[in-house]
Amino acid sequence: MIKKFISYYKPYRGLFALDMLASLLIAVADLFYPMIARNIINDYVPNRQLRLLIVWLGALLLIYVAKMLLNYFVQYMGHVMGTRMQGDMRRDMFRHLQKLPLSFFDENKTGNIMSRIINDLFDVSELAHHGPENLFLCTVMFVGSFAVMATINIWLTLIVFAMVPVIVLFSLKMRGRMHKAFKESREQIAEVNAEVETSIAGIRVSRAYVSADHENERFDHENGRYVKVRSNSYKAMGQFHSGMGLLSDVLYLIALAAGGLFFYFGKIDSGSFAAFVLYISMVLKPINSLVALIEQLQNGMTGFARFQEVMAVAEESEPENPVQKDTVEGRITFDHVSFRYGNEQSPSDKLIIDDLSIELDSGKTVALVGPSGGGKTTLCHLIPRFYEIESGKISIDGVDIRDFRREDLRKAIGIVAQDVFLFNCSIKENIAYGNPDATDEEIVEAAKKANIHDYIMTLEQGYDTNVGERGIKLSGGQKQRISIARVFLKNPPILILDEATSALDNVTEMLLQQSLEELSKGRTVVVVAHRLSTVKNADEIVVLTADGVEERGTHEQLIEHGGIYATLYNHQFRT
Repeated sequence: MIKKFISYYKPYRGLFALDMLASLLIAVADLFYPMIARNIINDYVPNRQLRLLIVWLGALLLIYVAKMLLNYFVQYMGHVMGTRMQGDMRRDMFRHLQKLPLSFFDENKTGNIMSRIINDLFDVSELAHHGPENLFLCTVMFVGSFAVMATINIWLTLIVFAMVPVIVLFSLKMRGRMHKAFKESREQIAEVNAEVETSIAGIRVSRAYVSADHENERFDHENGRYVKVRSNSYKAMGQFHSGMGLLSDVLYLIALAAGGLFFYFGKIDSGSFAAFVLYISMVLKPINSLVALIEQLQNGMTGFARFQEVMAVAEESEPENPVQKDTVEGRITFDHVSFRYGNEQSPSDKLIIDDLSIELDSGKTVALVGPSGGGKTTLCHLIPRFYEIESGKISIDGVDIRDFRREDLRKAIGIVAQDVFLFNCSIKENIAYGNPDATDEEIVEAAKKANIHDYIMTLEQGYDTNVGERGIKLSGGQKQRISIARVFLKNPPILILDEATSALDNVTEMLLQQSLEELSKGRTVVVVAHRLSTVKNADEIVVLTADGVEERGTHEQLIEHGGIYATLYNHQFRT
């Protein structure tokens, strides 16, 4: 993990080197002051050397000005470096998320993922900047202070520095306790984020069911747990800070006591005693930096560990020698396919699809109907390889879909689902999501085919109208038409309609049905529907249940057969 963390410094090694050089010069500047003070007390003042006194006071002033400029560089450019590294990590994580299997998102809450990519990486950037800088300063100040103090009196120096191993051992002992506490705090704030994200996303349902009290109770539970674990982390941090404060004060007391005795017995002069006391501040400064460093280390490395957990999740696999097809006809074959949700580490006990074999001819419209739980939607998710099957094979035009690059496979498939997702941007951008390189004319043509162009033109900003988060400013039918326009623009040979109109009223459904019929021409279409009126004209209807394919045929054939489909149809239209 440390090696991976260090790799993010590589693009900024020049800036990092300048930051370390500036930190070194700051430390050297701090080491000068006690020596100059010693000379002033022992020589320039007693011997009335006014010129030397003025010269060295002027030198001190110049050192302080240079130190100010160096501190400005460290604070400004050091933080810029940390922010850039944070940006690189966030970029890598976001791109990695784009390639993870859907099972990862099934098992991880959105708020948890957001916490990792935002909160955790902020603390990582703070560690990236301050960590090496503080460690470097601590080292330089310790070594430099020891070397200079040793020239004053080696025995007095050894007495004072004998306290340092005690401080180090105390820090190491507290490190494990703080790491555990801060890790629990990270995990719990992610749960709070997830709870807030869920509650805000479902605010309309909450208002409709007057369930504010229930939402408050759920939030209070997670928030209370966060307060508890955060309090534990602050307890560990408080113990660390207070302990370090006591040890620092004891160090100062030892220096005063030992230095006073050495001065009393004439082992050192007054200037050396004053310089020695000043150097104790130089020793305490890196100790305080060490305190900050350990706190940053806990926050930053805990955050980086959570970042690495996501980065370690395997991306969707790709074939070594992918098949390239110039044209896709759209013949889909399921050959003894079995599937269950979950992943290799925690698979579901229940098979959703068990030994299914079915062939869907190219250019035909095939409807999947049947009771809930038969695997209709799951079947649609398997065609674009959103999930990996457990056994068997799914083929398109005789080629196993695992032999296609996922990008090529999914480019050949268009999906219109019941739950339309629109991005918080303009109508034009949402339609163009099906083809980012499309011209304005092509976008307008796709909108016309989806019967949404006339409505768009009534809006004040037309195609530049923002649809709001998840398309909240549009009706269900309008959102569905934009999703249909999106697929028109993509123009795929295979089309999946997963309950595309089930959430709409009858009038809107009838209007959308015309757009869907236009969209279906010349394509292989897989339709999932509970409203059987929408699939009467399908080339073939397949009845799926938990036991697999129970019936298949045209509408007329299945009605004449008098089986499950006929029962469902007669039940829906019994009036």
